[in-house]
Amino acid sequence: MPIRNTFLTWLFLLYAGSLAAQKLPLLRVVETGVKASFRALSVVNNRVAWVAGSQGTVGRTTDGGQHWQFETLVGFENHDFRTLYAFDSLTALVANAGSPGVILRTENGGKSWTEVYRNAHPDVFLDGTDFEDDHHGLVYGDPIGGRMLLLRTNDGGRSWMEIPEKNRPALDSGEASFAASGTNIRSLGQQKYHIATGGKISRLWTTEDNGNTWKPTPVPILQGKASQGIFSIAEAGNILMAAGGDYLADTLKKDHIYYSENGGKTWKFPQKPTGGYRECVAHIEKNMWIAVGPSGIDISHDGGKNWRPISAEKGFHTIRMARKGKRILLAGSKGKLGVLSWPDSE
Repeated sequence: MPIRNTFLTWLFLLYAGSLAAQKLPLLRVVETGVKASFRALSVVNNRVAWVAGSQGTVGRTTDGGQHWQFETLVGFENHDFRTLYAFDSLTALVANAGSPGVILRTENGGKSWTEVYRNAHPDVFLDGTDFEDDHHGLVYGDPIGGRMLLLRTNDGGRSWMEIPEKNRPALDSGEASFAASGTNIRSLGQQKYHIATGGKISRLWTTEDNGNTWKPTPVPILQGKASQGIFSIAEAGNILMAAGGDYLADTLKKDHIYYSENGGKTWKFPQKPTGGYRECVAHIEKNMWIAVGPSGIDISHDGGKNWRPISAEKGFHTIRMARKGKRILLAGSKGKLGVLSWPDSE
C-alpha cells in the first residue's frame, strides 16, 4: 500500500476511534410514582443505591436503579433529607436540612432507623456528608455563630462528635453553603476533604487532617448574592472542578463552571461551557465529566475545557457514579430518577 494511503487510513482510524470514545450516553428516566424532590443520592456499586428527599422519603434499589422501594420515615414526614451516605444494601444514614437537625442510621435496609445525632439550634442546617472509608466521615452545615458546623465520626456514623468551634472555618457574612446535590463536600482519602461555600462569598475549604485545620481557596465563580456560588465540587487526578452559578437564573452562562489543573491555584473558564447553572458535577473516567442541573445535562471529554449537551431533560439535581463500579444514576424533582448508560453497555 502506498505511504500516502497508509497515512490516510491511519488518520481515518484515529478519527473513528476518537469519535467512538466520545459516544454520548443515553438517559432513561425511571417512573417512580412518588412526589418527593430528591437531592440526596448514594450509589454503592452497580446494583445498590439509595436516594432521599422531601416529605421524609427514602428509597433503595438493589438492581441498578431499574426498580425502587420507597418509604416515608414515621415521625419525619415534614423533613427534607438532603444528606445521605449508603455503605451497602442494608446500612445507610440520612440527615435533614433545617432545624432541628437530625441524623438517622439504619442497619436493616430501612426497616427501622436510629437517631444518632440531634441539634436543636435554630440556625442549624446540615448540608452534606462524605466518608473516606466505612468508619471515618464528616458532616458539615451552615455557620452557627459565624463558624461552619462540622461533625466527625470514627465508627461509621453510629455516633457523631462536633469538631471544636476553634477548629472550624470562620465564614464571612453571607457565606454559607448549598444542600442542592449533596456534592459540596468530597472526601479525597488520607484525611483530606474539600468543602465549598456559596452566597455572598464562595470559596473552597480544604482539610488534610480530618477537619482539625482548614485552608481557604478563592474561586472566581459567580458570587455576591445569596443565590450564587459553588453548588458542586469534584476532583480527579490533577483536575479540580467547581460547578454552580445562580439558581434564580438557571440558563445564565456566566462564570458558572470552572476547572483547575493545579489544585486550585489558578482557575479556567471552559471554551464551551455547560448550558447554564449546574447543581452537580461528577467525574466518570479519564477526562470525562458530567454536569447536571434543572435545565439539562452536559458532558465533557477533555477535562472540562469543552462541554456539550447530553439531554435537555429538565429537573435533575444530582448525579452519582458507583463507588465500586460504573453505574451512573441521577435524581431530581417530583420523584424523578434516571439511569445513564452507553448504547453498548447494557
